[in-house]
Amino acid sequence: MRLEISSNRLRNEFVAKVIELSGQDINLCYQCGKCSAGCPMSFVMDLLPNQIIRSVQLGLADDIAKSRTPWLCASCLVCTVRCPKGIDIACVMEAVRQIALRRREDFIDPAGLERDTVAELPAIALVSGFRKLTG
Repeated sequence: MRLEISSNRLRNEFVAKVIELSGQDINLCYQCGKCSAGCPMSFVMDLLPNQIIRSVQLGLADDIAKSRTPWLCASCLVCTVRCPKGIDIACVMEAVRQIALRRREDFIDPAGLERDTVAELPAIALVSGFRKLTG
């Protein structure tokens, strides 16, 4: 029983942190799926944007941490524009990324990139990618 109370507290802390960082009331989402239907990156995502929102609502921090979706989000705001409840889903994705980065969970390892690949990329792309994908 004590373990259950402890996990509920952690779950609630995760949800509260996402709401605090994003400034969005995620509880308004009723899973219409319009965000996922319009997402140009959904074909490479393991969880669709509406599934990420539902996972946040349920406090499933471990499922979200294992997902590639927040890292693949292009922040194009199509989901935000399509949301009938006015939730800025791109802000929620950014909040989830920030939580992961604060826990030192990088999506890429800069040291693991090949020198030839790095040499071919524009510097601004490298800086932008590192700012988004690493802590």
